[in-house]
Amino acid sequence: MIFDEYSIKTLIRPVPDFPKPGVIFRDITPLFQSPRALRMVADSFIQRYVEADFSHIAAMDARGFLIGSIIAYELNRPLVLFRKQGKLPAEVLSEPYQTEYGEAFLEVHADSLCEGDAVLIFDDLIATGGTLLAAAKLVRRMGARVFEAASIIDLPELGGSQKLQDAGIPTFSLTAFTLDER
Repeated sequence: MIFDEYSIKTLIRPVPDFPKPGVIFRDITPLFQSPRALRMVADSFIQRYVEADFSHIAAMDARGFLIGSIIAYELNRPLVLFRKQGKLPAEVLSEPYQTEYGEAFLEVHADSLCEGDAVLIFDDLIATGGTLLAAAKLVRRMGARVFEAASIIDLPELGGSQKLQDAGIPTFSLTAFTLDER
């Protein structure tokens, strides 16, 4: 199997009407069930970032943890976990954000980053950009800067990538889906 955008798209399962009617959920589980597909996804990110100038990898709760931890391990970079509210045990910084479904809070350990750190942020997908924008605000509150926001999937019609770029955050995704793609 040759890796390309088409082959990755065929392994992302559309789940209509989840978590609410009218939404097509993009399920990356099949990518992780195929060792070959997971290797191709990871290798694509590794090739992109192997010589890039950043100090830390951040991963979003929860699916961002899956790919972010692999890339942190492979590139030998520290991993910073951004969690949903109430999941971290030590002192945290918290940031509210809007999701497609309502308001939520993102938290990170207050001692995760320092001034001068550069952070590559991973999530499984970019939708409205709320989670990644909240993470970027938290990164900046700790004195660090965002190197790039990376994901497996982009849903450009929801405007998240554009919001991130408008906020001065470069984005990269392996593939994109339009809202009507099944």
